[in-house]
Amino acid sequence: MRHSFTTQGTCSRQIDFTIEDGVVKEVRFTGGCHGNLQGIARLVEGMTPEQVVERLKGIRCGNKPTSCPDQLACALSTVSE
Repeated sequence: MRHSFTTQGTCSRQIDFTIEDGVVKEVRFTGGCHGNLQGIARLVEGMTPEQVVERLKGIRCGNKPTSCPDQLACALSTVSE
């Protein structure tokens, strides 16, 4: 199933992702640091949403209270519950 999540407080504006059979299959960020976000997307593909949330939740970017990885965790939390 394909999902879209509008981020808050980050350079990326949106995260689109697919979950099939309980596994993250595709992640695409709109905006943000392209190379870093491609790396994050590839690293989490094949993991369950719960695994991604456990690893990425709470990561901060500088003085911001969130980050692109944290926003991905937020996005996946909304569909894994």
